[in-house]
Amino acid sequence: MNKEFQKRIITSIFLLLLLTCMFFFKYILLVSLIIIGIIIFVEFNGLIYRIYKKKDYFSKIKKITYKAISILYISFFSIIFYYNFEKSYPESIFPLYLLMICIMTDLGGIFFGKLFKGKKLTKISPKKTISGSIGSFIFSLLLMFIFILVFNFELEFKLILITILVSLISQIGDILISFLKRKAKVKDTGDLLPGHGGFLDRLDGILFGFPMGFILYNFINF
Repeated sequence: MNKEFQKRIITSIFLLLLLTCMFFFKYILLVSLIIIGIIIFVEFNGLIYRIYKKKDYFSKIKKITYKAISILYISFFSIIFYYNFEKSYPESIFPLYLLMICIMTDLGGIFFGKLFKGKKLTKISPKKTISGSIGSFIFSLLLMFIFILVFNFELEFKLILITILVSLISQIGDILISFLKRKAKVKDTGDLLPGHGGFLDRLDGILFGFPMGFILYNFINF
């Protein structure tokens, strides 16, 4: 086991413990969301700065726009994440389900991508393959059945659609951040998480997938 992989495991354990504490202790959840939101904002705007620092005057407008969007988006994400935990069971478990979809999407992509390899999904991120994308959907649907068995979720069209769409949006979010990193000519958005890079590197899919799942679950009637 190389040192890089050891770092990834230690960091993953830390994040899992943090997530557990966030789930059971509301004040840890609130403080963590604020800190992580600030870090992600800094990392995201670091990418934008690297992309536009040598461009024309209009790049300043673009940078301001990106900053405004990132502030509004992260604020929206934090608010819905925080208040959705106030709901009664089984709705209170749903935020965890959305998070797990994004995590399983990432794991499914890595597992199937390395196992089957095959054709590349996009030039933006050479490591991503079509087989990996399929694996992301498969892992997400397997998670759905686990939650149906363990938490008594009802198997309905709405749940299946949310699971597939959240997985899809999570993959798109991952690719979008990869695109920005390529334009900025950096490998990672930061180095706060040893073996993983920055918080944005680990939470890119969640930042896109979680709000989509929340919107579908709360505002769209099927």
